[in-house]
Amino acid sequence: MSPLQFFKCLSDDTRLKSVLIVHQLEEACVCDLMQALELEQPKVSRHLAELRKCNVLIDERRGKWVYYRLHPRLPEWAINVIAQTAQNNQDYYREALAKLDKTKTNKPIC
Repeated sequence: MSPLQFFKCLSDDTRLKSVLIVHQLEEACVCDLMQALELEQPKVSRHLAELRKCNVLIDERRGKWVYYRLHPRLPEWAINVIAQTAQNNQDYYREALAKLDKTKTNKPIC
């Protein structure tokens, strides 16, 4: 993966927040990201499909839910960029994580 491809894949707010949330949680299902980002399933799924095409995320179906995690073959430099971005910009996606935590506290989503 070239740096240009990587940064183009993350150049959308929904995709970047999704990757940061997946990184933070180690894995997330579509329903988690829908709750966190307050978006409808088709929009979330479309952005996740882009991240799969870019080999940033991989998916795994478990029953009726699909779970996402960082691609195991993601280059080390790309993982470092994601980790540093997550660590140094928590305000950027904190609200999304709080929405997810609140929802999971009330009842399991997936």
